[in-house]
Amino acid sequence: MALVTRLGSEYPVVILSKTSCSMTHSIKTVLELKWPANVMELKALGRKPSVPAVFIGQELIGGSNEIFSLHLKGKLVPWLLNANAIWL
Repeated sequence: MALVTRLGSEYPVVILSKTSCSMTHSIKTVLELKWPANVMELKALGRKPSVPAVFIGQELIGGSNEIFSLHLKGKLVPWLLNANAIWL
């Protein structure tokens, strides 16, 4: 968990994922991620967390259901703005 906390303090959005997870690709598309991502194998964490797991501003938002729900309700952009992940 210390690693996730450190990453959350360095980056406004952290996505824990696996390359084989199709929902991760969908989340990255919704978030319109265009910058290169730092890739770290989840195996290195020594755990098998549910993926994708999305943190915005050091807060666990959840997985694909939560991200898509926030997006459809128009609440995702305010979260990203508050975390300084995007600028309008």
